[in-house]
Amino acid sequence: MDTAKHISSVQNPEIRELITIKEKKKGRSSSGLFVLEGVREYLLAREAGYVFTKFFICQDILPESEWSDLIDAEASLRFVTKTVYKRIAYRGKTEGLIALVKAKDHGLEDLGKLPDNPLILVTEAPEKPGNIGGMLRTADAAGLDAVLVADMKGDLYNPNVVRSSVGCLFTVPIAVSDSKSLISFLEDRGVRIYAAALQDSVPYTDADLTGPAAIVVGTESSGLTSIWREASSEKIRIPMSGEIDSMNVSVSAAILIFEAKRQRTQVG
Repeated sequence: MDTAKHISSVQNPEIRELITIKEKKKGRSSSGLFVLEGVREYLLAREAGYVFTKFFICQDILPESEWSDLIDAEASLRFVTKTVYKRIAYRGKTEGLIALVKAKDHGLEDLGKLPDNPLILVTEAPEKPGNIGGMLRTADAAGLDAVLVADMKGDLYNPNVVRSSVGCLFTVPIAVSDSKSLISFLEDRGVRIYAAALQDSVPYTDADLTGPAAIVVGTESSGLTSIWREASSEKIRIPMSGEIDSMNVSVSAAILIFEAKRQRTQVG
């Protein structure tokens, strides 16, 4: 670890760089870094093998006794005032620790080998970082074998994804690619595609989800595009009794995933 520096101005170049990485997708993509906040998230990312380049610590919030044994010795250390920390933090509840972290590649080739009977969630063109985070939390809770993101509009390391996933971004195998490549990936491995759709579909409880399965959800506004509907082995729906015919996508994904888990538990 290099010599720790003290920063008291939000105009400091290192602080301005951090803010750019936090707030701009271009800043993240050009630097290859993202911003992580919080001790729990830091520990989960460290366990997942992420590399940390710089820590910003506010000792008025997080005393040395609570961070000194945690910090990666290879990273740079910056002590910041409470005023500076409040400017760079993105949570309502401050925890005193922010890090710059090297982003990982999330190509299909980085995913690793799937088990013989995988259960996978596919989300097509997710629009809201909070929904992505919610689906990652569900994936972690269910012990999914992978989350595949098709035709992503934003980026995985948006701070709102990191925050809403409560660290599950670091605990779940994730790959990002275009829909055509993901469909080929699944078909080549004998994974049946279950598309969440209203038309020409069966109630989700009637589908056999006990074999290799990928549950595919679309956007709340328009659902799945034709490429996924046409590639599906079966279309499934969640019967609804209200006035509207759509649910929050992360809630829908959770219902479908845990039905698959229920079926698999019964079979096992």
